[in-house]
Amino acid sequence: MAEAGTDAPPPLLSTTAALYLDFDGTLADIALHPDAVVVSEPLPELLLALRERLAGAVAVVTGRRLAAVDAMIAPARLAGSGLHGAELRADGDSPAETSADPAGAGPLARALRERFADDPRVYVEDKGAAVSLHYRQAPEREQECRDAMRALAPPGRFDVTEGSRVVEARPRGADKGAALAALARQPPFAGRRPVFVGDDVTDEDGFRTAERLGGYGVKVGPGPTAARYRIAEVGRVHDWLHESLAALERERAP
Repeated sequence: MAEAGTDAPPPLLSTTAALYLDFDGTLADIALHPDAVVVSEPLPELLLALRERLAGAVAVVTGRRLAAVDAMIAPARLAGSGLHGAELRADGDSPAETSADPAGAGPLARALRERFADDPRVYVEDKGAAVSLHYRQAPEREQECRDAMRALAPPGRFDVTEGSRVVEARPRGADKGAALAALARQPPFAGRRPVFVGDDVTDEDGFRTAERLGGYGVKVGPGPTAARYRIAEVGRVHDWLHESLAALERERAP
């Protein structure tokens, strides 16, 4: 990864871009509990307008299930990938295809709930084919949570990754870079310059893949990163998207 301090702001989006967006910490501020995330009222219409200007090439690439993001950004329903690449849909009108075998996620979630039953601040999120263990409200238990996930997640079925106050067991081999590459092979994304925007360690695969495919990554917030550009916070991401939309509309005008 590059050193922290890669602070150059990204250029505005061009008409040849394909936009891939993480959700938590990128489009919406992270909350103490995943269900407490608040989406700003203008965001769905902004995403729909960008999708129109980019000929449909706007996707959400998230660790959440796509259905969960759909509910939060309705009426927008975008192409994208959920569960760190285990879910994929090439356009918003199609159902998500799941490549992961959900067997094992339920038992893992139950085992983690038993392990941390003494502390309601530690939240186990069963996503169907993946499991997240959130300790944002109990940061002093970080190492316990990491150790428990690594001890309990079946190694042949899951990869364990660490994020911002969360440790996750995701389907073996699934990552956001592979998801971006899969989407980039399909219309309307094929032949466009990929731009991946994300805030967390799990987004680094997306940054590297975007760069490899001739595009670039945009890191949201502080920390070392492989991304070429940086935006300070979620609010500034929205500003950049609004400014990009205005530039795209000017470019389209006769």
